[in-house]
Amino acid sequence: MKKRSVLILLFLFTAFSYAQNAQTLLKQVSEKVKSYDNIYIDFKYLIDIPSQNIRQETRGDVTLEGDKYVLNMMGTTRIFDGKVIHTIVPEDEEVTISAYNPQDDSEITPSKMLTFYEKGYNYKMDIEQNVKGRKIQYIKLTPIDKNAEIKNIFLGIDVQTHHIYKLIQTDANDNQYTLTVNSFKTNQPLSKTLFTFDEARYKSEGYYINKL
Repeated sequence: MKKRSVLILLFLFTAFSYAQNAQTLLKQVSEKVKSYDNIYIDFKYLIDIPSQNIRQETRGDVTLEGDKYVLNMMGTTRIFDGKVIHTIVPEDEEVTISAYNPQDDSEITPSKMLTFYEKGYNYKMDIEQNVKGRKIQYIKLTPIDKNAEIKNIFLGIDVQTHHIYKLIQTDANDNQYTLTVNSFKTNQPLSKTLFTFDEARYKSEGYYINKL
């Protein structure tokens, strides 16, 4: 009986230690991200939906400055100025303008893709990989809310730079969404109008402006 108690205590101590290590690493990532004036990320995005035999890979890039962002992906540009989201679709010559409501936002948006883990998740250390000489430590995140649409997230962190290298999200239907960072640049010179939508310009070019 005493041996069993010792084993249980050892297991609990190990689990606590792993949680503390994960917490420390995530805190270091968060502090590093918030120390930059802006961040530019070039990435690869993979969608894997087994039930529909869908496996689609695309590339994109995003520029972040605080809550503001400009995201380019799949032929669409999305500009968020901190209050309003402008989605520009050149193929359809259409712009959709919608207000941002954080209460309705259950997804990992560009604004919080590097800090979403700060609340709402339990976490623990997972596997470690060597990627072209880089030590990538994975942390498994599980939503505290049992009814969350997200099943789990694996966050791969470059141990040396404390930058996020990969994010693997699995939903309740076992569909998987993987974002892999190809390039991570910080404190770039940005245009003062980068996050400003020029409505007059798009109207003059014949775009339909759809305000929700």
